[in-house]
Amino acid sequence: MKTVFIDCSPKTKLSASGFIMGFTKLFVLGSKKKEKLRTPADHERVLNEIADADTVVFSMPLYVDGLPSHLLPFLKKMETFCRDNNKQLNVYVIANNGFIEGKQNESLMRNMENFCDRSGIKWCGGLGIGGGVMMNVMRILLVVYLGIAILRTVLIGISEGMFPIRPWIVYGKQIVEVLLLGCGIIPFDIWLAICINRKKEYGKHYTRIMLPAPVFILCADIFFAIVSTIQGGIFRGWFSKKKPDITKNYAS
Repeated sequence: MKTVFIDCSPKTKLSASGFIMGFTKLFVLGSKKKEKLRTPADHERVLNEIADADTVVFSMPLYVDGLPSHLLPFLKKMETFCRDNNKQLNVYVIANNGFIEGKQNESLMRNMENFCDRSGIKWCGGLGIGGGVMMNVMRILLVVYLGIAILRTVLIGISEGMFPIRPWIVYGKQIVEVLLLGCGIIPFDIWLAICINRKKEYGKHYTRIMLPAPVFILCADIFFAIVSTIQGGIFRGWFSKKKPDITKNYAS
């Protein structure tokens, strides 16, 4: 059994889709291959991996109530590939969005189901996650808390000459608190992995991060403000200098 996991996020790093996919991959048995799909240069490599696979798991963000646009050319090639080679595949989808409601991914799921029908491959369902951005916040918090625990251990060890247990007890509690945010996602994700292992249909299920909507909006705004500032400006680089595209003919 070979399962190909395809991360369809256009982001090169800190992708919620990649993080969720990586978590799912932990519980899938057999041969596993992780692929990143961002540009046309990735198409042939990914198709070559699919050629001898039994299962494909797409993980992607929701963009404008649909699939990321860069994924569409690949799906056209994959449709032709599967039909020409009479390829039998089980297809699962993990979709996440910036809204709090996981149900927002319904239109994306329908698109992928239609793609499977046209390609002659088996649609096995998918998991739609609301508040996907919080998955990034969760893993960042875990790293920050770990750094604090290590720093406190070093400082207390130097001052008292012994290895302190207290910082790691606190860190354990912090891990539990962070995992509680994802308690609505983790069981559904593990269930998806079990269905992949058994090659069974998963159906369509929608869940969300465990935060009240007002709190989620506040946390998401803070997260995006920090990321946007790091990447070049308060409003995602709107204030940063941009070079004109000399390949475009603006006079026409």
